[in-house]
Amino acid sequence: MVEDSIFAAVLLPVALAVIMTALGLSLTPADFRRVVQLPKGVAIGMFNLVLIAPLLAFGVAELYSLEPALAVGLVLLGAAPGGTTANMLTHLARGDTALSITMTAISSLTAVVTVPLFLELSTSHFGASELNESVNMFGIVVRVLLITVVPLALGMYLRARLPQRIERIEPRAKQIALGLFLLVVIGAIVAENERVLENLDDIAAAALTLNVAAMTVAYTISRLARLDDRQSTAIAIELGVHNATLAIAIGASIATVLTIPAAVYSAFMFITAGLFARFMYHRNFAG
Repeated sequence: MVEDSIFAAVLLPVALAVIMTALGLSLTPADFRRVVQLPKGVAIGMFNLVLIAPLLAFGVAELYSLEPALAVGLVLLGAAPGGTTANMLTHLARGDTALSITMTAISSLTAVVTVPLFLELSTSHFGASELNESVNMFGIVVRVLLITVVPLALGMYLRARLPQRIERIEPRAKQIALGLFLLVVIGAIVAENERVLENLDDIAAAALTLNVAAMTVAYTISRLARLDDRQSTAIAIELGVHNATLAIAIGASIATVLTIPAAVYSAFMFITAGLFARFMYHRNFAG
């Protein structure tokens, strides 16, 4: 369909570029230097993001016996970096917001490697033969680079050059980014509405399971590593709230069916992460 091709080729990349530029407007070099200042927290958080989350997605896809393309889409979502909303929820939960921002920033850069890698591994593992010709490692790397790292760098550049002006427009930019995210999710569901309805039970169950499992495992690992509640809160929420827009954009550039798990996951992640944030607010406040 012409509408689907316009959605995948034009609207999605533009929307994601705007969202990533808005993220860049809120970042400074200090957000990356915290790797040195908070080495243990960042290391545990990134371990969960780049390894645990994708592996959990593999396991959940197997558990629910998802059809190959949907299984690949779930792994793609699991390999996506943390989303900007995780920073806000971490702040509301009185978690370590600086750690959350740093993980979002770094995982957005490492996505250039992790997303193509796990996309290729899952395509092979689940036997999604219809996707083989479209999943090209180099091509995916270039796409992720152009729609994440480049606009992220642009946003940071603008903040550095025009700090006072950016400070004024940043709240509006975040509102626009959130609106675009919602439009992207709705567009992905509409584009594949028949397949969504046919597989809604399995996809919804798998998405919810992945979301809850990721936050539970991340929080548990963080506490076992002797991180405090505020750091553990940040890491758990970062695992629960992915950059679903990136997963949808990359998925749509290959086959629109890959967008379904990320779109459905988005319907759950704010609810579950919000409830977790509310619970941890009282715990972190008491601590």
